[in-house]
Amino acid sequence: MSETTCGGSYEECRITADWLLTQTQVRPTVGIVCGSGLSALAGMLKDQKVFKYSDIPNFLHSTVRGHAGQLVFGTLKGKPCVCMQGRFHLYEGHPIQKITMPMRVFKLMGVKTMIMTNAAGGLNQDYKVGDFMIIKDHINMPGFAGVNPLAGPNDDRFGVRFPCMSDAYDRELRQLAHDVAAELGYSDFVRDGVYCVLGGPNFETIAECRMLHRMGADAVGMSTIHEVIVARHAGMRCFAMSLITNRAVMDYDSQERANHDEVLETGRQRAKQMEVLVSTMVARLKDDQNDDANSDANNDRNKS
Repeated sequence: MSETTCGGSYEECRITADWLLTQTQVRPTVGIVCGSGLSALAGMLKDQKVFKYSDIPNFLHSTVRGHAGQLVFGTLKGKPCVCMQGRFHLYEGHPIQKITMPMRVFKLMGVKTMIMTNAAGGLNQDYKVGDFMIIKDHINMPGFAGVNPLAGPNDDRFGVRFPCMSDAYDRELRQLAHDVAAELGYSDFVRDGVYCVLGGPNFETIAECRMLHRMGADAVGMSTIHEVIVARHAGMRCFAMSLITNRAVMDYDSQERANHDEVLETGRQRAKQMEVLVSTMVARLKDDQNDDANSDANNDRNKS
C-alpha cells in the first residue's frame, strides 16, 4: 500500500502544516507528545492556542480515554512549543503512516526537538510503579512483521531510504534529563531502559512478558516507537520517557491484573513531577538549536 493511499504524504503534511501556521502566530521548535494520563503537560503552555484534532485538515481523531485529542500551541519556559494532548495508536485501526503523520507536520512547521511521554508496564523487576524510565533504546515488535511507518515509497524531502536508529534517542537530551532529575531530587525514581512496543490493545500475557524481559526489554507499551522512527527519519532529535504505571505480571500464581484505570491513576499521581522535569529540560534547550529548526522549516517551504 502506497504512502499516498495510507496517508502521510508530503503533500498532505504540507497542507496541514500550512493550515496550522496560518491559524497561530506560534512557530514551534519543540514538539511534545503526552501519553495516557499525562495530558496536564500541555496545561503548562502559556498563551495557548488550541485545536481539536477533528478541526485539523488530514488529522485523525483520538479515541482513547485519557487522551484529550487536541493540539496545543504556546510557549513553555520561553520556548515556542506544540503539544499533542493524546496520540494515535495501531490498535485504533489506522494505517501506521497516518498514525505518525503529526511528526512530519511538526517537522514542516519548524520543530527540531521531540519530547515524548507514555505510560508503560514495567518488565524490569527492579522497577516500581511510579518510576520514570528514560528510553535509551527500543524493540519494535510490529516492525519485525513489516509494520513500519517508513514502509512504502520513500520521499527524500523527509529523509533517506535507510535511516540509522542506533542513535534514535539523543544522548545529550538523556543526560540533560538525568542532570535535571538530580537537581530536583528525582534520581531515586528515574531509570534508563529499553522500551518494547506491541500492537495492543490487549495487555500482554504472562508468557509474552517473560519473553520480552529475556529479550532485554525493561518496559512494554503500545506507542511512541513509531513516532520516534518517523521523527528521526525527518532529522529531529528525540527524547522519550515512560511512566511505569503497572508492573507486568510474570507469575502464574499472581492475582494481579493490568488495567487502564490503574494506568490513568498513576499518571495523575506523578503528572506534576513529570511536568516539572520536562519543562525544566525545555528551558535548557540551546537557542541555536531553535534557530536551526526555523532555518530547516524555511528550506522545506522553499522546496515545496
